[in-house]
Amino acid sequence: MSLPTLPLTGRPLADVAVFSVQRRSGERNKRPWIARWSVVGRQRSRAFRTKAEAERYRSGLLVAQQSGEVFDEHTGEPISWQPLADQVQAHEWARRWLAEQWAEWAPRTRVSAVEALTRLVPLLVLPTAPDAPPTLRAHLGLWLRPDGPVLDEESERWLDQWCLQLGQLNRQVLASVDQRIATRYDGGPLASSTASRYRKVSRACVRRAVELGVLDIDPWPPAPRGRAQRKTARTPRSVAIRSLPDPETMMKVIEAIATNQPASRTYQVMTAVAYYGGLRPSEVVMLRARALHLPARGWGRIDVTEADVSFGESGEPKTGPRSVPIPRQLVDPLRAWVDQHGGQPDDLLFRTRTGRRPTSSNWSRALHRALAKVGRPSMRVYDCRHAAATTWLRAGVPLGEVAKRMGHSVETLVSTYVGALDGDETLANDRIEAALGPAGMSTAPTAAARRRKGG
Repeated sequence: MSLPTLPLTGRPLADVAVFSVQRRSGERNKRPWIARWSVVGRQRSRAFRTKAEAERYRSGLLVAQQSGEVFDEHTGEPISWQPLADQVQAHEWARRWLAEQWAEWAPRTRVSAVEALTRLVPLLVLPTAPDAPPTLRAHLGLWLRPDGPVLDEESERWLDQWCLQLGQLNRQVLASVDQRIATRYDGGPLASSTASRYRKVSRACVRRAVELGVLDIDPWPPAPRGRAQRKTARTPRSVAIRSLPDPETMMKVIEAIATNQPASRTYQVMTAVAYYGGLRPSEVVMLRARALHLPARGWGRIDVTEADVSFGESGEPKTGPRSVPIPRQLVDPLRAWVDQHGGQPDDLLFRTRTGRRPTSSNWSRALHRALAKVGRPSMRVYDCRHAAATTWLRAGVPLGEVAKRMGHSVETLVSTYVGALDGDETLANDRIEAALGPAGMSTAPTAAARRRKGG
């Protein structure tokens, strides 16, 4: 039997569609029942623990649809469902705020916002709150994202019990938050640029509640007078060149990564790509077979078009796509790797035994074990890329070509790797002397000068 059509006072019925409740397969799903609907063609969904909860939510959507209520195109829910300040907790509001603009943000902007709110939310709790669960950061890193999973139920219960309501946010509370958000988890101070980014995202999240009328006034206090308000010139960050291994040492380190562990061979080839190709670690993990050009002779090439930008989400590399020539020292191992592991052209080149991408922590441990074997100081995986740049610069490769392969501007390259150019005065003098020719300016008097002197 069809429902009666009521006079519409909001969005047309055709713009809102409510679908049947579905159940997700898999025993690991903590919320298997899914309520699905769409607003102006955009699909929406919300997960529940029980079928009864999902059906109640679906019934509410149907009632709002038939009543002609206006649906918010950002949240997908009826406008009348929007919470008041004393009915919504700060962590729930943070998630709503992210969902509102998620589709318009670039992947790296999403990562930055989630990182800032993961730092903010644990500070917006009651003073009597006990210590947060150790898994809270990881839980928020996934749950804050739209349709993110409930990673840890203990963390969710802790937030539900101790997180402040929006109406409890006042200038005194947020002044304390503004100060503590600039502190690392170990108690030390954050870099000023990182602290400023965290504060900027946090203010935008809270002030959006003011713009929508959920809060009456802006509770965020102005910055203290002692904090600089003007932008200071950014000092380029240079790399500690002297601590980077030379090509011979780097070759020994790469060889030492392979052990009896099956995964060690994966990290060995990944490290070779980072060094011989100069790729970022986030670019290495997203390489696919179709990006490789591996001829039987001569140099090969890697088309760098993807990077891991956030929580398994891929996007363009930080400085855009580029094509990198690679030497035989990398072409041959990659040819052997592709021949052994096969796969389709669109498959990821490096995967674990379970089919997932290798983690940065496991890669770092494999590198540190190899460094200990060859007696080298510890270094980061990212330093393999730095070592590549310094190797090319010391070999005399032109700055423009090195910058192109690294995906940098020449200015960034010089400021970052200035140490690699030190000590080249003798080499520069020899090249200038060769260009000027063997003969210098003659100091003997000319014939005209001798005649003037009567000689």
